[in-house]
Amino acid sequence: YSDVVMEKADLGREDPEDGKGVREQLEKELTKMKRSRGVKNDHELSADDLKELIPIYKAKVLEVLGVPFPEDPFDQLWGGIMAVVQSWMGKRAISYREIEKIPAEWGTAVNVQTMVFGNVGPTSATGVAFTRNPATGENAFYGEWLANAQGEDVVAGIRTPNPINEHCRTPQSGSLESMEKAYPETYKELVTIRNTLEAHYHDMLDIEFTIQEGKLFMLQCRVGKRNGPAAVQMAVDMVKEGLIDSKTAVTRVLPRQLDELLHPVIDPAAEKKANVILRGLPAGPGGATGKVVFTAAAAIEAAARKEQVILVREETNPEDVAGMRAALAILTARGGMTSHAALVARGWGKCCIVGADAMEVDARKKELRVGDIVVREGDALTLNGTKGVVYLGALPMLASAMGSDALTTFLGFCDEHARLHVHTNADSPSDAANALGFGAVGIGLFRTEHMFYGEGSDEPLFQLRRMILAENTAARKAALDDLFPHIKASIKGTIKAMAGKPVTIRLLDPPLHEFVPQSDAGKEELAKRLGLTAANITEMGERLHEQNPMMGHRGCRLGVTYPEITECQARAILEAASELIKEGIDARAEIMVPLTSMASEFVHQKKIVDAVKANFPGVVCPVGTMIETPRGALQARQIAAAGAEFFSFGT
Repeated sequence: YSDVVMEKADLGREDPEDGKGVREQLEKELTKMKRSRGVKNDHELSADDLKELIPIYKAKVLEVLGVPFPEDPFDQLWGGIMAVVQSWMGKRAISYREIEKIPAEWGTAVNVQTMVFGNVGPTSATGVAFTRNPATGENAFYGEWLANAQGEDVVAGIRTPNPINEHCRTPQSGSLESMEKAYPETYKELVTIRNTLEAHYHDMLDIEFTIQEGKLFMLQCRVGKRNGPAAVQMAVDMVKEGLIDSKTAVTRVLPRQLDELLHPVIDPAAEKKANVILRGLPAGPGGATGKVVFTAAAAIEAAARKEQVILVREETNPEDVAGMRAALAILTARGGMTSHAALVARGWGKCCIVGADAMEVDARKKELRVGDIVVREGDALTLNGTKGVVYLGALPMLASAMGSDALTTFLGFCDEHARLHVHTNADSPSDAANALGFGAVGIGLFRTEHMFYGEGSDEPLFQLRRMILAENTAARKAALDDLFPHIKASIKGTIKAMAGKPVTIRLLDPPLHEFVPQSDAGKEELAKRLGLTAANITEMGERLHEQNPMMGHRGCRLGVTYPEITECQARAILEAASELIKEGIDARAEIMVPLTSMASEFVHQKKIVDAVKANFPGVVCPVGTMIETPRGALQARQIAAAGAEFFSFGT
């Protein structure tokens, strides 16, 4: 009461300094008393001990809060009521509403009811239970209880609670007696109530109960919280059991819960106790734990030894891609949600945090610093890429549930009731196959630049760099001729994998400087192959560098400056589709011009594509564009009138 009502509600001290809050001060006095009496648990203190503690508590409340503890029971009652009402606007409540999308205007209600006590002797107890397992979804009664205790003792973690039955016994509960064994008749009564509640509410419920001198009292029940895998399992099971229909099942799983099944996640119980050391932008989903490395080469070497590592960089560039692929997760100090690291990691579904600017990375010393914390190569970190937070050390993980029977069944429910169909981002046959497995009806974005990242990209990347560094049109065309078969092979494999579903292929989009080597070793190697100097490479990279690439030389503007780049890609796409059609495969390619801001840009690029299309009369290939700037959106009517056959809206 002194904590929740007097300190937090009346005085507005929601977050007192460590050790100075009234609850902690009173806990210290209680601990002193238990030590002086040689006991461990609260219920082992005698009535006389508690009487002795009362004036000590009262004095401490007056000392810490500056007001005496109220003696009038009506004052206490109204204090409690007002504390509940005021709690609606507390900082934690506001944050919770934002996360759970609960409207602030709903307000809160107060129930006043007779108190029952679970701490009046050995025949009294209290507990919290779930009608099904909230961590796995298993249809089994799950919960904890404590004899001679109040509800706060169960949830506060002061004492290790007993398992409610033998089925939910854990290593932590050890040999502690279950309620099923200690109070068999009361347990049977509780199970009957559990079954009645599920049959009535058609959902998994969180219930609280108290046993006072052998009599069971139900305190409350509410729809129970559950993680993603459990939400899917319960939804599928309840359809099978006839509790709900498939349409209701779809509404029982939040999108963010479904995402939990597609990636490994940190064990929620462990994460709750862990301290965050660093925050950044959540660029790639899921969780990961591993040893820190600071170079792509170190990540590749570690992967060869079957070690799980986290690649930490100031920022990444295309030279790091092999190491990024080898690493379990990526952490960068710089960059936003559209940075190189974010785009690559998101495309792979790899855990990634970018823009963690409180971190200082020293790759030469092989260490990172966050304030006074120093993490060296080989030390463990754990990343939550969905939240954008970093923890020191290795936290336990829960595996991905991709491919589980429950997930497959649940996605079938979604398809059954879907009115909106979803295309995917995919840049390879394997990505396409995964997307088809999850029900994608096509590829909405195939990024041609992704063939220059990852496995098998060395030769295409060299030819691209050769094209970028070409000094004249003839040299550029020669490089494109050597690049052409790589472009065609990459596109052809993905169109084939989609088996008659549409594949929208975006022409080369990023600014060219992103593909120029950044490291001295990379510059030296490229210069040697091209007969240039490293200084030439550096100079070209600096000349191409874009401070604000959205306003600079990228997207369709590359094709306007160098029409041969657009021509090469269009020919690769159309030739790949034509060859597949001749093989009896339904090939549906679409060409998307990137970053169009005005009709004249689109007209210029479409003329090039149409000239190539004339050589492939048997291929149907719509040409559209991506609208991703305010100017492009304002000019959309004119761009459509200029012949765009579809729009894709990007960010």
